[in-house]
Amino acid sequence: MEKDNQIPFEQDHDELDEETLFIVSQTFKALSEPTRIRILHLLSDKEHSVNEIAEKLSLLQTTVSHQLRFLKNLRLVKYRREGTTLYYSHDDNHVMDILKQTISHARHH
Repeated sequence: MEKDNQIPFEQDHDELDEETLFIVSQTFKALSEPTRIRILHLLSDKEHSVNEIAEKLSLLQTTVSHQLRFLKNLRLVKYRREGTTLYYSHDDNHVMDILKQTISHARHH
């Protein structure tokens, strides 16, 4: 019998605490918005400035800034400052793995 490449759940199936439930639901909320998915997908390869993200994704800078703030608050992206420019990159490999697997799943069907 062939096994799927699935990540096993923890053996302990106790009820989830409120903080864990909140974090999981917020993560899925972040991944439920197409613009945030596009931004995270772009950041999966390398860091980009707000202007670069806006240009590459044909979005308004204000839209990008708003979505990056949302993602930063969830610690899904981080930034570094170079002069007056902020460069954003992803900050959670687990979530990026989920995103990549979900994109692969969508393309498979």
